[in-house]
Amino acid sequence: MLKKNFKVHGLVRKSATGNLGNIKSILQNSNFTIHHGDLLDLISIQNIIATLKPDEIYNFADQDHVRWSFELPAYSFDVTGASVVKILEIIKNFSPKSKFFQPLSSNIFGNSKRKKQDEKEPFTPLSIYALGKVSAYYACEMYKKLYNMKIYGAIFYNHESEFRPEEYVTRKITKSVARIFYGKQKQLVLGDISSKIDWGYAGDYVEAAYKIMQLKNPDFFIIASGKGYTVEFFLKKSFEYVGLDYKKYIKIDKKLFRLKKNATLIGNINKAKRFIKFKNKTNINKLIALMMENDLKQEQ
Repeated sequence: MLKKNFKVHGLVRKSATGNLGNIKSILQNSNFTIHHGDLLDLISIQNIIATLKPDEIYNFADQDHVRWSFELPAYSFDVTGASVVKILEIIKNFSPKSKFFQPLSSNIFGNSKRKKQDEKEPFTPLSIYALGKVSAYYACEMYKKLYNMKIYGAIFYNHESEFRPEEYVTRKITKSVARIFYGKQKQLVLGDISSKIDWGYAGDYVEAAYKIMQLKNPDFFIIASGKGYTVEFFLKKSFEYVGLDYKKYIKIDKKLFRLKKNATLIGNINKAKRFIKFKNKTNINKLIALMMENDLKQEQ
């Protein structure tokens, strides 16, 4: 957005003010402003939207860790699902011309029986996180139909980057491989490495979000790579990047397996190809290389 010369306003929780490392490169940009607020604090959101009356609002905030959503169910649902109703109500009352973008997750199709899912796939959530996203979708559809609001969205499949926290498996792998390569760590402990996942690059997906928002008619699109790879494949390729054999360093811990394993989720992106000319520019090998290069530099 900054590259397109937008004035960008970002929301930061009080508990996150000391954790701005991922955005340090844009903090000094004159077109970028940070505001303090919280999705669970209605007044802070209302004040910001009512004051700024933004052209476009992207709600990329949620409690997006599936395991945490089981441990903190009410909090996770409030942040991921219920907060969307509050945001939409604020937009309706204080900034009705704003366009709104709501991302969903492939987890909403958790019990899918199809090899690939499209936009007509029934919702079968298997976590509180996914349940929150399903609720967010229905809230968006209701406000769009009742109030003629400009509400857009996407069902994002797994989107990874060098900014992922370590509790997510891809970053846990690339950080650990870098540490093992430098002799700082001896082994890597993981859960189910047979799970097959549709992985893409977060940068490509945010670009898709922008393109979706420029459409005349609001709609939801599946954004994915359209291909599935196992965690073991990601693991093997990450170790190969530094010339190591993953089998010598891996340990499996069944305590890390999910309570209820999702079906294999792979996105059908035909609709996105047709309407926004979506193309998965960063394939799995480019993604691994990008993340490995970043972590090798960090751990050096």
